[in-house]
Amino acid sequence: MSQTQIKLELGGRTITLIGTAHVSKESVEEVKNTINELNPDCVAVELDEKRADSIKNPSRYSQLDLVKIIKRKEGFLLLANLVLASYQRRMGLNAGVKPGDEMIAAMNAAEEKQIRCTLVDRPIQITLKRAWGKNSFWGKCKLFAMLLSSAFSKEEVDPAEIEKLKERNEMDSMMNELSEYMPVIKQVLIDERDQYLASKIWSSEGNNIVAVLGAGHLPGVQAHLEKLGAGSESADVEEISKLPRPGILGKLLAFIIPACIIGLIAAGFIYGGVHAGTQILSTWFLWNAIPAAILTAVAFGHPLTILVGFVAAPFTSLCPFIGVGFCTAIVQAIVCKPKVSDMETLQDDVSSLKSFYKNRILRALLVFILSSLGSTLGTFIGGADIIGILSNI
Repeated sequence: MSQTQIKLELGGRTITLIGTAHVSKESVEEVKNTINELNPDCVAVELDEKRADSIKNPSRYSQLDLVKIIKRKEGFLLLANLVLASYQRRMGLNAGVKPGDEMIAAMNAAEEKQIRCTLVDRPIQITLKRAWGKNSFWGKCKLFAMLLSSAFSKEEVDPAEIEKLKERNEMDSMMNELSEYMPVIKQVLIDERDQYLASKIWSSEGNNIVAVLGAGHLPGVQAHLEKLGAGSESADVEEISKLPRPGILGKLLAFIIPACIIGLIAAGFIYGGVHAGTQILSTWFLWNAIPAAILTAVAFGHPLTILVGFVAAPFTSLCPFIGVGFCTAIVQAIVCKPKVSDMETLQDDVSSLKSFYKNRILRALLVFILSSLGSTLGTFIGGADIIGILSNI
């Protein structure tokens, strides 16, 4: 048994965990050889249905409907997916493999030997939405910055370094760094998925199971499986399979902030007359409109999109049901309708700043994010400025 494998004997069942680096040629061979050698009853792979389909069908982005994605409020999720896939793809180029090749090898080996194959990972949309929803505003900014730095990084990764990712001490160091920098992300991407993966592996049929997982999940999945085998932990993962419920404070703030702003504007007219009220109203309008328009322009939004951002931001900031990013991104997607070529080169374009701006899909997503950020900044700065004006009346 190699250092990348863990064999567990639990309740009369044998579960073999194979820890892989997702862009490792050695991992591909190890997966195939282990399945052929152990001839298990079931092969469990760290994929969900959508990720499995994306690996098998690289041209899936040709059916992309950007407007529908924006309407479903999944713009950031798509961008995060693209950046992560692009980063793994660049790492795999040096190793001579594509991301997920070891998972394909596991599924193919299972099919060849007519072994049951089961997908045991949590749906990627749930994972990303939980990671986004559980983060604070500052955490979201850090996450976005981390994604951008990963997207445009030109760092070359040596194949030997990729193999090191399967070593326990190397992985522990990376997990510790992630825990310190972004504890919420580590909790959602690693800890919750460890529990989910273990539960689904445990629920798989058969007495001899081989599970193919990223090396970073081995310690956590092993710990949860041992608890499941001892009966000290439930296999119920319903709670971490749902989108996080917005906290009461978050729900209230979505209404309280607009109500306070409207109240401050009304107070300006009541206590300061038309002149003061008009000054406060224009202050609010400009503090929202200008940052939203500037950041839309930074995203190379169409002139009409910039105008929409300028006009819509002051009003959408007072509405808890719709954001300016929704308006600007929809207009951008309609005015600069993505071409087939944009869809075909999507994964390549996300790793180059020039191509990122050139690709109409990516530019619309950037418009969505930056215009929203501009309006958010304008809300807080504008609100503070209004309070300052009122204090001088």
